[in-house]
Amino acid sequence: MLEDKGRKNVPPSSHSRSVAASFVLPLMAPRGDLREGGLSTAVGYPLDTVKVRIQTEGHYNGIWHCIQETYRTERVLGFYRGVSASVFSVSLISSVSFGTYRNFLCNICKLRYGTADAKPSGLDVSLAGGAAGAVRVVLMTPSEVAKVRMQTQRNPHSSVTSSQPLSKPKYRGSLHCLKVIAKEEGFGGLYKGCSALLCRDCSSSAIYFLTYSSLCDWLTPAGKNKPGFLVVLLSGGSAGVLAWGLATPLDVLKSRMQVDESGQHRYKGLIHCARESVRKEGLKVLFKGLGLNCIRAFPVNMVVFVTYEAVLRFTEHFTNKK
Repeated sequence: MLEDKGRKNVPPSSHSRSVAASFVLPLMAPRGDLREGGLSTAVGYPLDTVKVRIQTEGHYNGIWHCIQETYRTERVLGFYRGVSASVFSVSLISSVSFGTYRNFLCNICKLRYGTADAKPSGLDVSLAGGAAGAVRVVLMTPSEVAKVRMQTQRNPHSSVTSSQPLSKPKYRGSLHCLKVIAKEEGFGGLYKGCSALLCRDCSSSAIYFLTYSSLCDWLTPAGKNKPGFLVVLLSGGSAGVLAWGLATPLDVLKSRMQVDESGQHRYKGLIHCARESVRKEGLKVLFKGLGLNCIRAFPVNMVVFVTYEAVLRFTEHFTNKK
């Protein structure tokens, strides 16, 4: 990923390390996305639920108001609607994303410079990042649709309802949600918001990897082959904040398009969704959830890249020993 100071070769670009990392990364990806296991489930997913509700519903005055209302009506479970959609998809998606990035970068370097170990340019890194984002979209859109539908579904807790019987929720879980969407809306329903997601992930992934690579190269002292621990932390966190900050408008449009159920048809497409959202709520609507995205992005991506670099260095050490 990073070009080394004063050297032609780039250790993280080694093809053997790339392939090995693509198999090891499933162990790292869930922690990086804060969507499963321990800290991720306890902290990451509730924030994502709050973000989606703020982006798709106009009656919240802010983050704290959304948290209060969700807890008041649905208790703790309200923050975890659709969590299984992330739990079962994030490892595969993150692994494929990082593996795609590494292999695309190797192939680009082979085509341009004749060797996979050549020093990649900023354009090379951006193209590989954009390709990784495109592959992510193909795999993650159905699970994203299910997650957003579940997160915005109201299911009041029995302790806060009246003596009247509770209405049966439309979706009983993530898999049931996917089944209902496919039945009512067809295959296309599983890929609602795909255009916004494609624009979001291709651009943000290019910025993400380029920012990380550039910051590491800039902050690594001359004479050192690899970035240090603190450099990786700072570069990874900053890359996440910048990428998510710039991606927030498309993230808003993606969530709004995906929550549009069969029979509603509020939005005809990405441009129509953007135009209608801005017309009704002003330009500020495109930045709903910006604060939450940035708050989550820094610690999440510090962990992502620290673990990623550790995996790459481990595989390099293992390969060199052989």
